[in-house]
Amino acid sequence: MSFEKFLFYVFAAFLVGSALMVITRKNPVHSALFLVLAFFNSAGLWMLAEAEFLAIALVLVYVGAVMVLFLFVVMMLDINIAELRAGFVRNAPVAAVVAIVMVVELFMVVGPQRFGLDAVSAPAAKPAEYSNTEELGLALFTEHLYAFEIAAVILLVGIVAAIGLTMRRRPDSKYQDPASQIAVKAADRLRVIKMDAEEKA
Repeated sequence: MSFEKFLFYVFAAFLVGSALMVITRKNPVHSALFLVLAFFNSAGLWMLAEAEFLAIALVLVYVGAVMVLFLFVVMMLDINIAELRAGFVRNAPVAAVVAIVMVVELFMVVGPQRFGLDAVSAPAAKPAEYSNTEELGLALFTEHLYAFEIAAVILLVGIVAAIGLTMRRRPDSKYQDPASQIAVKAADRLRVIKMDAEEKA
């Protein structure tokens, strides 16, 4: 067994193990930390596939920004874990059936009959000046331009919808009106009451 194949099995084992821990942990903070570990192992697999740009993007964007923000949000929220797991046993059979169907479908798509050196030839060695970042950019903005633009529009719609849901006024929400705060006058907030002087006993 070569060293690269050994690293592949190590990263793949840690990835599968951390993914299982994400969905089985009771504490959401622990699940988020295991998800960070899963992203790191995915980046290692990308490095073995000579896709350094995708590996760096996975670490910087997802681990460095998205997951850290998600982790802080989970830690600051008061989440009732018992309430979240109340229907776990009741919905477990349905979840197991869905999981089995997903595994069978994935095996049909990425099974050994479609992948491997017998079905797909090994990629040719690239020269030292080869840039996979440039190749990725060419593929995104030529062959997959429409899909890339559609994904960007969907993300934009999601951002606008999230802002709209956050900024909507509800009866139980508390918010500040900066214009009213600036336009306030001292007479509206301060009232001087005249009192007779009192002597000290």
